[in-house]
Amino acid sequence: MLNKNDIIDLEITGLTNEGCGIGKYDGMVVFVPFSAVGDKLKTRIVKANKSHCYGKIEEITCPSADRITPDCDVFGKCGGCDFRHISYDAELRAKEQFIRDSFTRIGGLNPVFLPVTGNISENGYRNKAQYPVGKNDKGETLCGFFAGRSHRIIPCEKCRLESPVFAEIKNCILDLAKEYKISAYNEAEHSGVLRHICIRKGHYSGEICITLVVRRFVPQLKALAFELRKKFSDITTITVNINKDKTNVIYGKDEKILFGSGNITDSMCGKTFSVSPLSFYQVNTPMAEVLYQKAAELAEPEGKTIIDLYCGAGTIGLTMADKAKSIIGVEIVESSVANAIENAKLNNAENVRFICGDAGQATDILVDEGIKADVVIVDPARKGCDERTLSNIVKFNPERIVMVSCNAVTAARDCKYLEEYGYKCASVQGVDLFSRTRHVECVVKIEKIKD
Repeated sequence: MLNKNDIIDLEITGLTNEGCGIGKYDGMVVFVPFSAVGDKLKTRIVKANKSHCYGKIEEITCPSADRITPDCDVFGKCGGCDFRHISYDAELRAKEQFIRDSFTRIGGLNPVFLPVTGNISENGYRNKAQYPVGKNDKGETLCGFFAGRSHRIIPCEKCRLESPVFAEIKNCILDLAKEYKISAYNEAEHSGVLRHICIRKGHYSGEICITLVVRRFVPQLKALAFELRKKFSDITTITVNINKDKTNVIYGKDEKILFGSGNITDSMCGKTFSVSPLSFYQVNTPMAEVLYQKAAELAEPEGKTIIDLYCGAGTIGLTMADKAKSIIGVEIVESSVANAIENAKLNNAENVRFICGDAGQATDILVDEGIKADVVIVDPARKGCDERTLSNIVKFNPERIVMVSCNAVTAARDCKYLEEYGYKCASVQGVDLFSRTRHVECVVKIEKIKD
């Protein structure tokens, strides 16, 4: 039996899909963050349960061959990257194993597993950043990222995952906020003004949108926006989002446009897209193009009726619109649906229809209309699809389903459900949009079993 503060010798033999190393000590499973397969460690137990323990590295007695020196001062503190201590090849092997384990062990499925497609750029790929703003115990302004599983802000001067200009803009906003006496938010007291700085950049267009999330609107925000626009010519729109609630949710319901249209435009897969601050748009544009091209290969959209669930700003469906007979997109976020409708117009896609609503409710409507689909595309959030939506997908009777997922565990669970209703999980391929983190997208081909 292990106890808290015990120090043990441990060899790491695997990684969890949460990025923790796994080792065994006298039959007890021990999870160790920021360890690598092959590490031999002196490990301090920080939490002991009956079936497993959590530890932290006290000393690396023999490093793994996969280990490298982390290239970020806040790695292990900020809650962002998980794998800056191992080579990228080792990271891809781990992600391939995460996907395989999810589908075989959790889902009990036996698809063909294709090699993970690695990121074109290991760093600098993120086109979006959200920085919390707060105060420390001395009343000084903090801005950076939340530590893992907390709301403690870790200051970060420059994140290697993001476009380099983001740090310049963020620091300029903080300087201007100080100059115009726009106070930082105090979460404990629910006081102050500036809660988050959000930046989004079009990868190809270079257009930048700034959203300042505030507890209340103050007139000085207009002066800040004016000065910021003078310093950065690529900023094409600046908005203020007002979140009055004491909540973990970043955005509130009210928004003011201080400059520009409120949207930026960018291109993906040769299509033009308008994107608002709240719309879902993949954070890694070049790799999203790879992902969507793979989805199109599996969908075989030529002449097909396609239902595109969780469609966001319409990106996946619209990249197939030229070949498809018709596309029906479903999305719950109103601003995303507005963007999707605009994007259809921008790309002269007259064979596309969008419905604003929860996937389960919207698919109920389509089932009642007697809609049948040749192909269903699903790109849900990490929690995956609910049973109501999956049941309706089966009722559409598509010949194939293409699932795009950022969570292999819920994707495997949903595929298992579909296999119980006449479908076969045929192939799975990982596409790494999020290098140096534990996250990985996968695209799944699901085929109807022919009688």
